[in-house]
Amino acid sequence: MDYEKFIFCLEAVADVEADTATPVLRNLEQLASREGIESIYKTCDTIEGLEDSLNALLYDDHHFKNYEIIYLVMQGAENNICLNNYYYSLEEIAEIFEGRLKGKIMHFANAKVLDLTPEEAQYFLDVTGARAISGYGRPSLVVSSSGLDNLFFSLCQDDDDVVDIVETLHEKQYALCQLLDFRLYY
Repeated sequence: MDYEKFIFCLEAVADVEADTATPVLRNLEQLASREGIESIYKTCDTIEGLEDSLNALLYDDHHFKNYEIIYLVMQGAENNICLNNYYYSLEEIAEIFEGRLKGKIMHFANAKVLDLTPEEAQYFLDVTGARAISGYGRPSLVVSSSGLDNLFFSLCQDDDDVVDIVETLHEKQYALCQLLDFRLYY
């Protein structure tokens, strides 16, 4: 089954010049072959690299409207991300993405905890225009979120109502949603 909605993945790495296939890239390739969900995968090691990658997607890719999910695989905690040992708050990230994520879902892998106050979440959504921001309340060194991420991405292909998506996600993988503390702010 080929879908018309895509995933744009940005993974933080120590050095973008190192050409290694990360587990995230291999997972996205498997998702494409199993589910037909295509993605663009980029790495970044600085905030400028993150911004350049997004700008390339916005201004050079004529299919940007088809990218429903911006998937960020980065270290960090609560309300920040870490790139090259520098921390950036989600407020700073919101300002970088200002008005450019209309209708998109920004999803964080469980490499970072996503723990926002209602005000922080609303600020991010208002400034970026994103439809939702999602991630996990608990990091896990033992359990990767990739399986749950893939199910979430698949459900997003078939349904536009984020509440229905989260309900179905919990119905299908309740224990894993609880273990990783899946969260969605909309």
